[in-house]
Amino acid sequence: MLKIFLKSIAVAVSAITVATIIFFIYFNLPTENIIEKADIGVTFSLRYSQDIGLDWKENYLAMLDDLKIKKIRIPVYWDLVEKEKDQYDFSDIDWQLEEAQKRGAEIILVVGQKVPRWPECHIPRWIGENSSEVRENEKLKDEEILEFVGDVVKRYKNHEAIKYWQVENEPFLAFGDCSRPTIGAEMLDKEIAVVKSTDSSRQVIVTDSGELSTWIPAAKRADVFGTTMYRNVYKEGWGYYVYPIGPRFFLTKRWFIEKFAGQEDAIVIELQGEPWVAGWTTNQPLEEQFKSMNAEKLSENILYAQKSGFDTIYIWGVEWWYWLKTEKDLPEIWNMMKGIINKNQK
Repeated sequence: MLKIFLKSIAVAVSAITVATIIFFIYFNLPTENIIEKADIGVTFSLRYSQDIGLDWKENYLAMLDDLKIKKIRIPVYWDLVEKEKDQYDFSDIDWQLEEAQKRGAEIILVVGQKVPRWPECHIPRWIGENSSEVRENEKLKDEEILEFVGDVVKRYKNHEAIKYWQVENEPFLAFGDCSRPTIGAEMLDKEIAVVKSTDSSRQVIVTDSGELSTWIPAAKRADVFGTTMYRNVYKEGWGYYVYPIGPRFFLTKRWFIEKFAGQEDAIVIELQGEPWVAGWTTNQPLEEQFKSMNAEKLSENILYAQKSGFDTIYIWGVEWWYWLKTEKDLPEIWNMMKGIINKNQK
C-alpha cells in the first residue's frame, strides 16, 4: 500500500510540474496583441507627495499643466477627511477636483478604508489608535465606513470631473497595515451597494492584484475591473527579481474573467512606475532605487501593458518622477513621460 501511495504522489507531483512548465512556456510565448495607443493616466496621492518632502499642490499642478495628464485616480483618505467623528474637511479633495475640471481632466475617486499608498488602510484614530484597538472596534468601523462612503459619494455625485467611483483598493489582497487581512466580500458588497444607491449614474471600479490573484471575485462585482501590474519587485531574502511571465499571462486572465465573471471591461489601474525597494523609496540611494525602476524599465512596462491588450493604463509613481526632477535635478523620467503622454493622447 505504501508503495502505491508513494507512486501516486510521485505521479501527481510530476503532472503538476509538467503542467507548470507548459503554462510557463505558454505565458511567455510572443504576442502581437499590441495596443498602438493607450489612454495614459496616473494615481496621485497628496499624502505620498507630502511624505517625500514635496509641495503636493505644486506637484499636482505640474502634473496637470506640464505632463498634461487627463486621467487621474485620487484616493479619499478617511483619516484625513474625518479626523474627528462627523467632522469633515473636504477642502483638499475639493481643490484637486476643481483644478482637474478646469483642465478637462477626468477623475477616478477612490473611497473606502483601504485606498492607494501605504499603510493601505487609512483608519481614523477615533476608531482605534492601533490595529489591536481597531479590531476591538470592528463593528463600529464597519458602520462608520459605510456612512463615510455614502457621504463622500453624496457630496461629489454631481461633480462633472468624476468619471468613476473605485470602491476599496485590492480588497481581496492581504497587503498593508490593516486590522484584518482583507476587506471581505460581504463588507465590499455593502459598500458597493451604498455607492450605487447614492449615485446610479456612474460605473464602479473594483481592483485586484495582477500577479497574485484570480481576479474573479473582484471582476464579478465590478462594472469596470482594474488590475495592478508590477514587473521589477523586491522581496526580503530574495532581493530584486522580475516576474517571469509574459503579456500572454494577462491575456489569459482576461479571458477567464470574460468567461467566468462576465467581465469584458478591464483596465490597468496601477502599472509600476516607481521603485520597489526595501523600506521607504526616497530614503534609499538613487543607485538602489534605479535597480527596480528607471526610464528604460518604465518604458518597457508601458509596452508590456499594451502587449497585454490594455488600452487604458494608470501609472504609479508620478510623485516620484517629480521628486527626481525637482529634488535631484534628474528630469529624464518626467520628460520621457511627457512625450509618451503626448504621443498617446487620443
